Amino acid sequence: MPYDQNVNMNEVYAPAQTNIIIRSQSERNVTAAEILTSKKARERAINSNQRVDIEKFTGFLKNITRQTSTQKCAKSIRLGLESAGARFKSHPVAAADWGKTLTSIGYRKINLSFDQPKKGDIYIIDRTAKNRYGHIAAYSGNGWVSDFKQSGYAVYRNQNVNYSYYRMD
Repeated sequence: MPYDQNVNMNEVYAPAQTNIIIRSQSERNVTAAEILTSKKARERAINSNQRVDIEKFTGFLKNITRQTSTQKCAKSIRLGLESAGARFKSHPVAAADWGKTLTSIGYRKINLSFDQPKKGDIYIIDRTAKNRYGHIAAYSGNGWVSDFKQSGYAVYRNQNVNYSYYRMD
């Protein structure tokens, strides 16, 4: 603040006592070895206030109207999950590597359920010779969405791909 006259600021403003508490969160870090079952992962997600609002997530997905891929499916799904409350300390770049990250926020791996998908379901396609990053997409309630609105779940021409399917309970 500018003053017209010299003022000793120490006399005008009394010092205030400040207490700063620094809490380490290192004990909350989850390592891959700790993720033994999806049940334990769900319990950790609930205990760490890691709540994913499926309605917000699917709302984000419904706003994706692009008809062709931008090759950024993992980023698109991550942004959707973050908009719904998920928090990631770190995350993989490749879609094929997202399985453990999904279980760490409360998803569980289930048998393939393409015939009866539920809102918020996510599937991952493993790497192939042509697609080294794999693919990830989520069900919006109206259809499968990644970085674009898909016509179905089978986005690769190759029928010999491995799928992993995840659902939030």
